[in-house]
Amino acid sequence: MIEKRTTTCNRDCPDACRIVATWEDGKVVQLEGDRDHAITRGFLCYRTSHFLRLQYGSERLTRPLLRINGDLREVSWEHALDFLAERLVAIRAESGPAAIFHYRSGGSLGLLTHLTDYFFERFGPVTVKRGDICSGAGDAAQVTDFGIEDSNDIHDLLNARNIILWGKNVSVSSPHLLPILKEAKGRGASVVQIDPVRHRSAGLYDRFIQPRPGGDFALAMAVANILIDRGWVDPAAQTYCDNLREFGDLAQSHTAHDWCRRADVDFSTAEDLARRLGPGRPTAILVGWGLGRRLGGGVTIRALDALGAISGNLGVPGGGVSFYYKRRGAFDLSFIKGLQAAPRSICEPLFGHEVMSAENPPIRALWITAGNPAVMLPDAGRVAEAIRSRELSVVVDPFFTDTAKLATCVLPTTTLLEADDIVGAYGHHMIGEARPVVAPPPGVKSDLEIMQAMAERVGLGDVMSGDAREWKKRLIAPTLGRVGITLEEVAEGSVRNPASPKVLFADRRFATTNGRVNLVVRADVPDAVVNGAAEPSGYPLQLMALSTERSQSSQWSRKPEGLPEISVHPDSAAGVSDGGTARLVSRLGALVVRVKHDPNQRRDLAIGAKGGHQQDGHCLNLLIAAQTTDIGEGGALYDEPVRLDPFPPPV
Repeated sequence: MIEKRTTTCNRDCPDACRIVATWEDGKVVQLEGDRDHAITRGFLCYRTSHFLRLQYGSERLTRPLLRINGDLREVSWEHALDFLAERLVAIRAESGPAAIFHYRSGGSLGLLTHLTDYFFERFGPVTVKRGDICSGAGDAAQVTDFGIEDSNDIHDLLNARNIILWGKNVSVSSPHLLPILKEAKGRGASVVQIDPVRHRSAGLYDRFIQPRPGGDFALAMAVANILIDRGWVDPAAQTYCDNLREFGDLAQSHTAHDWCRRADVDFSTAEDLARRLGPGRPTAILVGWGLGRRLGGGVTIRALDALGAISGNLGVPGGGVSFYYKRRGAFDLSFIKGLQAAPRSICEPLFGHEVMSAENPPIRALWITAGNPAVMLPDAGRVAEAIRSRELSVVVDPFFTDTAKLATCVLPTTTLLEADDIVGAYGHHMIGEARPVVAPPPGVKSDLEIMQAMAERVGLGDVMSGDAREWKKRLIAPTLGRVGITLEEVAEGSVRNPASPKVLFADRRFATTNGRVNLVVRADVPDAVVNGAAEPSGYPLQLMALSTERSQSSQWSRKPEGLPEISVHPDSAAGVSDGGTARLVSRLGALVVRVKHDPNQRRDLAIGAKGGHQQDGHCLNLLIAAQTTDIGEGGALYDEPVRLDPFPPPV
């Protein structure tokens, strides 16, 4: 028997695709994109198209594992849950709930994973994480400037005359934006990409600009300087922007030519961007998340917010500065207090150091939901040690990850094809329901079922009661229910978040305290952000570990083979031939890599794949120091200086 079944992808990606699964005799045999979905348009990314390799692969977990005499061994659910309940209750009684750290990340973006937060809040409240390894700086920047972070409707791009992709590699990070960009170009829009890394998709755009790594703030200041100098600032800007004069002073603290020198671009480049934003508007700026993953990530994104504001491109069709779509905006999670209730928090990018140095009480127990921090986080060696050295560490995951291999106990949970959940997107405003298209293997429980089983053992059964459908209805009731949208309609995949306007800030009223844009007025960041200071002696390259078509953090479409590949300009290869081996060295350590020559790249970059697998020698986060961004406690992941040493060394 063959059936077509639909669900929504819940993995960490802006697109939240609607998947059509071909089910045959108890297995899924093919995955396709829903042709009728407004965003998915009939295709899936490479990673999801090839997900069946993982779904039915050898790394799949189907039984709880408990560390006994140093080894992880299969045990029954009853044994594992009884053990965990007893240990958590004992630790809470002996040291207080702050001794327990619940870490939830984005391995699943299903809204029901938030119920693990709810359990631990009611059980404790316990220690939780703060900051965000991916988007912390950008989140803080847009909330500071606008009061909220959201975007114009994704199809409003069809109204733009210019679209600037600033640090955004659409073909990898938002592939379903490509058809919309092509349609916009067909209507006459011009598309510009700005990125220190030249991607394969750069040829799709009308202009490609390649500033120095970290030079985006200086480039934005050059553009602002020209807008002011040419009189291209929106005459009404003073009515909806605070600090307009002070922002102008910042932009004019150096000449546009000087700012361009610091960004390592020609003056004509900044002039062209200013013309697009001013006389050429409406212009939409789409901000890539990688732009914020620097020491000055927050002030850089604030500078882009300011460009959109002073040029008159906010609150108009075809305009906007888009960093994020309000993924949780259609759902009611107000019953979970989060940081407000927690006794303390651990900064996510500083996970290893803060877990190991926590006192009064120390972190004794660690519960990890939807995350693989031993690979995802910087200073990965210290992160692994922090997990390994806890008295109790629990990992809930479908797969036997690097983090799972360090744990005291591993609990198998559902994959994206087995999920029963509801999903918002951070790349558009569509909402989707995740329905199981195949039953999980015997012995696998959902995150909700796991927390409910724990709740029954610790006296919280009533708090967590309700099946997945009941919880989904509860989450949508205050917003979607108010306008008559049912869960059945969400399941059809055609519901847009009704709380998000088609044009954000159309009335030029912002969600700040006084309703005006809060323009940035100073750059409280290291000199290198503003001045383009040289890298430390002996480390001439900046390491950029990026998502690829086939890999996203630890979610690779197939297990990596051979040595990790590092792309550099041939002049920066330290004499290593194309395809040769080298040691990639940072101040934190070294990895043996294969070198790929790419003459299209800048001479100050070393480019590799983000995340990976520690056990296979494919984890560049082992080389990246744990640093936070200027605001938002994001991870400053792209400021790691490195060098290449020939390997084996010459005789």
